[in-house]
Amino acid sequence: MRKLFIPLFSVAVLVSCGTAKNSGGAASPATSSDAKGDKAFLAAYKEITTADLKKNLYVIASDEMEGRDTGSPGQKKAGEYMINYYKGLGISYPKALGSYYQKVPADFMKKRGGGNLPDSENILAFIEGSEKPEEIVVVSAHYDHVGTQNGVVYNGADDDGSGTVGVMEIAKAFQSARKAGNGPKRSILFLHVTGEEHGLFGSEYYTDNPVFPLANTVVDLNIDMIGRDDPENRGKQYVYVIGSEMLSSELKVINEAANKKTNTLELNYKYDDPKDTQRLYYRSDHYNFAKNNVPVAFFFDGIHEDYHKPTDDAEKIDYELLKKRTQLVFATAWEIANRPARIVVDKK
Repeated sequence: MRKLFIPLFSVAVLVSCGTAKNSGGAASPATSSDAKGDKAFLAAYKEITTADLKKNLYVIASDEMEGRDTGSPGQKKAGEYMINYYKGLGISYPKALGSYYQKVPADFMKKRGGGNLPDSENILAFIEGSEKPEEIVVVSAHYDHVGTQNGVVYNGADDDGSGTVGVMEIAKAFQSARKAGNGPKRSILFLHVTGEEHGLFGSEYYTDNPVFPLANTVVDLNIDMIGRDDPENRGKQYVYVIGSEMLSSELKVINEAANKKTNTLELNYKYDDPKDTQRLYYRSDHYNFAKNNVPVAFFFDGIHEDYHKPTDDAEKIDYELLKKRTQLVFATAWEIANRPARIVVDKK
């Protein structure tokens, strides 16, 4: 996640609901009246495993990737690993793009304060919807980090290796359903953006140059740091959810229902507070969708002691909690992708 360098100024008021204490242990997804749909969901949901999350994160956050700084050779290696993963699953890229890569030019980043960053790339994988292919559900995470400083590699296992591998697992789950004849009704775009740490550049470039019209983009579910806990919530089964009712009266309701259907995490809305000095609503890639009137939900674990330090390593991740949070995002995306009507945009 991007560090806070923005001065405080007047902002739109976020709706604050404090903390929803949905406490309790893991629960099996509830049954529904749509038996076939419920069975398909369950089968796909179970594809998200701690073993695969761990396997992929130990690669993405390895020293070999050199901290994945924007446009660096290490980041490109991480990108190649991700693309090979998608190829192995049989998940392709948007046809209009012609490859998994969307180039983010150096000139674009430089004009926005990116200094002398080299050209970089967003990585896009895509599953076309079976009934409403023109409507797009975006699941996003940034795959860059801060690179190597004074010869020390900053691996960024949580920031945002955890979100990166979460998106990869969600893609695997949707693809398994598709292969079983239960593909999503709406299309799913798995969007890995670059340049987040330097200024949300990759997501800004995408929303300025969308592969699919933003008018057809139903939601952005953004994952940025979901593998650890912060001091305030040490040992809890929780996740911060930010922005879910800023633009749509339905998104928060859907996410809370998905939570009850899965692992009943404690959903913490602390950072929806308009007085929040951390300004987290504005500090990750979902914001570039929100400012274009696309509903968003940002999933986050908080600021912990290894944030933006070289000690943010893969062995410190809570993989069981990472799995539960990833399953929550998947369950939310599944409902949004398969419900009869797209979610409303009824707030400003």
